[in-house]
Amino acid sequence: MRRPLPYAVLLATCVLLGAVTADESRPSIIFFLSDDHRADFLSCAGHPIVKTPSIDSLAERGIRFKNAFVTTSICAASRATLLTGLWERSHKYTFGTPPIADKIVAETYPVLLRKAGYRTGFVGKFGVNAGQGGTGKMFDSFVPLNRNPYWKKLPDGSRRHLTDLTGDKAIEFVQSCSKDKPFCLSVSFNAAHAEDSDKKDHFPWPDAEDGLYEDITIPPPWVRTDFWKELPEFFHTAMHRDRWFWRWDTEEKYQKNVKAYYRMLTGLDRNIGRVLEEVNKRGFGDNTVVIFMGDNGYYKGSRGFAGKWSHFEESLRVPLVMYDPRVAAVNGGRVVDVMTLNVDVPATITKLATGQVPASYQGFDMSLWCNAEVSARWRSDFFCEHLMERFDIPKWEGVRGQRYVYARYFENLPEGEFLHDLEKDPKQLKNFVKDAAYADVLAEMRKRCDQLRDQYGGEYSLQNFPNVRRQQKRTPKKKKAG
Repeated sequence: MRRPLPYAVLLATCVLLGAVTADESRPSIIFFLSDDHRADFLSCAGHPIVKTPSIDSLAERGIRFKNAFVTTSICAASRATLLTGLWERSHKYTFGTPPIADKIVAETYPVLLRKAGYRTGFVGKFGVNAGQGGTGKMFDSFVPLNRNPYWKKLPDGSRRHLTDLTGDKAIEFVQSCSKDKPFCLSVSFNAAHAEDSDKKDHFPWPDAEDGLYEDITIPPPWVRTDFWKELPEFFHTAMHRDRWFWRWDTEEKYQKNVKAYYRMLTGLDRNIGRVLEEVNKRGFGDNTVVIFMGDNGYYKGSRGFAGKWSHFEESLRVPLVMYDPRVAAVNGGRVVDVMTLNVDVPATITKLATGQVPASYQGFDMSLWCNAEVSARWRSDFFCEHLMERFDIPKWEGVRGQRYVYARYFENLPEGEFLHDLEKDPKQLKNFVKDAAYADVLAEMRKRCDQLRDQYGGEYSLQNFPNVRRQQKRTPKKKKAG
């Protein structure tokens, strides 16, 4: 695996080689999004088991961002960020909230690209509410496809897996496009999200992936599974623990479900390859930029947790690969270590298509890392949050820096405050909030969190989020220690 290039070397390389010539036509763009997909679950990221050859090929020809994160680790808020270019505290959308405001919908990247002359399409899991007529404003072609179940019965009586259907519909969109008009296609897989309604087979995979990984013994999770016991009480009754007992609490279930989950990842990778094969067949390949990302991270049993939702690395860190065929081939295969976010994706897409990032957007243009105009504004930390109103998912806000991570579960203070030192403790097993040696760091991180929170919308309150559907506080029954 190639080592990341330092900033100065990367900039010099881009300047000397000239990434994109000014006279080339506007590119078409395909944005692939996976669900519940942690950054290390790619073979090009060094994973020893899961196979993702199509994404690996994109990374080999383009850029893999090794420090990519989401600002909110849940599908609804993250997908709203991917559409709007705004933090959750700014777009104010997650489960249980009103639709995204019309004035924000008007600034989403599909609307802006459509106004700029692009043909826009969407296939798969939309996952947000854009209000009355919102998707009609965004997309020329809108094909929502949702799980529950993953296996769909077709008119002829046969069945087809949702991941393959997503690939089918994406291919149909590509076939309907012409070289006379650039297109932007968003392909949002439901995979590898679990089928929560099926407590026996959580991760149904396509037939093409039958037998994969069957003879492999899956190693234990990244962080020991009894770590949850060292966390405050409010974590013990959170959804993390509840769903742990659905999927990961015995060795038999762990082996079965991880293998099934990996098959789902390989299945979506195969369908990415199918779509890109059609792009090349239609003659679009030389001028089609491809971006792949995950909508949030995934614990997969690590820390004794299921799901995502909280502030640890497994939850926030996601895969991100970008390939621009117009960039000189010698630049391919680089691993870039700058801190990139889901909020950067719409900024990048609009810059590629229109030449500018909308003033309302809060992210940066990632394509600058393939260009001679690398921005001096690039971040060294970012604000992260989770504001969903649900009794078993505690709300929090924090800052993820290059060395330190700060998080406060602001409805569970004082025990719900965390400070981690990634240099000394990369697995975040220690909380340094009460360590006197970290008093200055803690004060600075608290101040930085306040600053970013206020920049994106201020303290969470009924005034700032007036229409959120409130839930009565309930405490789930405690279950035996796993």
